[in-house]
Amino acid sequence: MPAERIYLDHAATSPMRPEAREAMIEGMLHWANPSSPHADGRAARRQIEDARRRIGRHFNWVGSILFTSGASEALLLALGRAKGGQRIVSAVEHDAVLRAAPGAEMLPVTPDGDFDLAWLERRLAAGDRPVVAVQHVNPETGRKQLIGDVTHLVRGAGGIVVADCAQSAGRFPLPIADMIVVSAHKFGGPPGVGALLVHDLAMLEPTGGQEFGYRGGTENLPAILGFAAALEACEPLLSEDMIAALKRMRRAISDAGGRQVGGYGEFSGHIHPLAMPGLSAAAQLVRFDMAGISVSAGSACASGTLKPSRVLAAFGINPDVAERTIRMSTGWSTTPAEIDAFADAWVKIATEAAARA
Repeated sequence: MPAERIYLDHAATSPMRPEAREAMIEGMLHWANPSSPHADGRAARRQIEDARRRIGRHFNWVGSILFTSGASEALLLALGRAKGGQRIVSAVEHDAVLRAAPGAEMLPVTPDGDFDLAWLERRLAAGDRPVVAVQHVNPETGRKQLIGDVTHLVRGAGGIVVADCAQSAGRFPLPIADMIVVSAHKFGGPPGVGALLVHDLAMLEPTGGQEFGYRGGTENLPAILGFAAALEACEPLLSEDMIAALKRMRRAISDAGGRQVGGYGEFSGHIHPLAMPGLSAAAQLVRFDMAGISVSAGSACASGTLKPSRVLAAFGINPDVAERTIRMSTGWSTTPAEIDAFADAWVKIATEAAARA
């Protein structure tokens, strides 16, 4: 095994940034229950509220911010307690969205990979003010969606839009939506903390407890401080050197008979679904792992099963191509040299597979 591995699975989770680690240590050194009325508790509360303000300022968010244990809990809070009618989710949503909205109707995507706005417009004519969940960046293909078009239609019908921004927060400006889900560990913050950004708390049924009465449980002060610090350290744009390395990678893979899949439209730049001729995704993962490179076969919540991807199928990807597609994803710590090394390994694995065929 190589002395140092190359980590290219940032869409699953990113290594923690040093700024986040330092902030967490500071929070641990001055820990107290933020709900306690004594001086120590009040000091902890001030730190949480300061982090809340910093996160709101970074996201340019003028509504409320509710801290959660991550994106999955934020989705459960939004889709479980939003004051609206039938839940509608797009056909390419993360599994966590489907779990948070059992029995939801499916918003299809067009052959080009866009949300089917004509279908949505017809559905909204029913007048039941639905709650519609859509993602900003798809975690398997990197496809970036136009959330604003959905929000315009849904708000016009009196409904609510929940935008899953787990893959885009810290990389792109947030879209216009009524509620936005973010997860700290996707951009170098600690695991186990996220947030639900809410335009108007009157849209949610309260349950009592912490977070203005909308979420029970003692707030995780160290993780919240790490969340804020990591977000402030984000650099939203890829460097010119990284862009050049990714172009070299795509060219090398194309020359070796592979291709990047995912359809048409705008893509995030950090998620790359790559199909290799003649070798299954499962076999590729083993070979890359042996070469010291960490990649995946789709979203972390689904890739462990190695089942055919329902998301790639919904995007219209041929099942044979989907079965041979892995996901390489970059993050804050990725270097151009690591992209070049991955491209070399991809070509080597593909060449060996072709020779055995």
